[in-house]
Amino acid sequence: MVKITDVARRAGVSPSTVSYALSGKRPISDATRRRVQAAVVELGYRADAGRTPPGRRSRVLALAVPMRSGIHLPVMTQFAVSVVTAARAHDHDVLLLTHGDGEEGIGRVADAGLADAVIVTDVQLQDARLPLLRSRSLPSVLVGVPAEPDGLTCVDLDFRAAGDLCVDHLARLGHRVVALVGSPPEVYVRRTAFARRLVEGFTAAADRNGLTSAVHPCGTGRDDARAVAARLLRELPALTAVVVHNEPLLDPLVDAFGHLGLRVPRDLSLTAVCPAPVAAAARVPLTSVAVPSAELGSRAVRLLMRKLSGAPVPGATLLPPRLTERASTAPRGDRP
Repeated sequence: MVKITDVARRAGVSPSTVSYALSGKRPISDATRRRVQAAVVELGYRADAGRTPPGRRSRVLALAVPMRSGIHLPVMTQFAVSVVTAARAHDHDVLLLTHGDGEEGIGRVADAGLADAVIVTDVQLQDARLPLLRSRSLPSVLVGVPAEPDGLTCVDLDFRAAGDLCVDHLARLGHRVVALVGSPPEVYVRRTAFARRLVEGFTAAADRNGLTSAVHPCGTGRDDARAVAARLLRELPALTAVVVHNEPLLDPLVDAFGHLGLRVPRDLSLTAVCPAPVAAAARVPLTSVAVPSAELGSRAVRLLMRKLSGAPVPGATLLPPRLTERASTAPRGDRP
């Protein structure tokens, strides 16, 4: 059983400092409190004496960011920074939970009273963390919408509408054969909500417009880009448009298709679902639907602040997608 002395040793402070940091009975510096909180989470300290007393807040938000394969760290980092910035504006610190799938970390935070609320990311359609969130009194906001969101507070880009918007744009330009180069395969195996919903929107819009379409998950390396480009042209020789939902592949795909004799946008139109600055800075500036990572982070914090104040909040907040046209899309031409 983990004792308060173990936490003190790990944090490099005295047992009394641990007690003060957890109870709020005496002022403790932010740096010391963060060290104590990290030690509590790491060791799994759950003593009732370590709980924040009823009615007293820790002024800390937990952010569950499981470090799984297939997560694109630059996007997640931008999101985390926006959460920290918004939390500080509300006089809250942020405790980052990255271990495993986050279930144990969320449970320890809830049991020890280390945080007032938690933001949960990388949400799956059937997410193993949902029973825990529903069974605890710790307020939460999910960045992502599971298959059964009843009783939960969720915020995300409307990825289904984003896939639909990309295809409709290409159809208006006259393209009749389109493909989606998606996230890495493990993201779909986990049934990650945003990736699955974008596929749904892409496929539904292609069917509605009478287009021939294909969906290919893909890794994030240059070899992956070359392999998927060659496969697409073998399977769909009349391909003239591609939607990319895999940020690291943007420039490698342009290069891969170029090596196969297709220039963007003369022979092949590309659209992307990614942060706007990434699309604008690509080798060929990309028509894109922006993933608003910073806005999602600040929205999640504002929703938590409303929940903590007792104000009503919507069950699901879906941000509408916006498509910005750049140099990578053009009316369909007939390739020789």
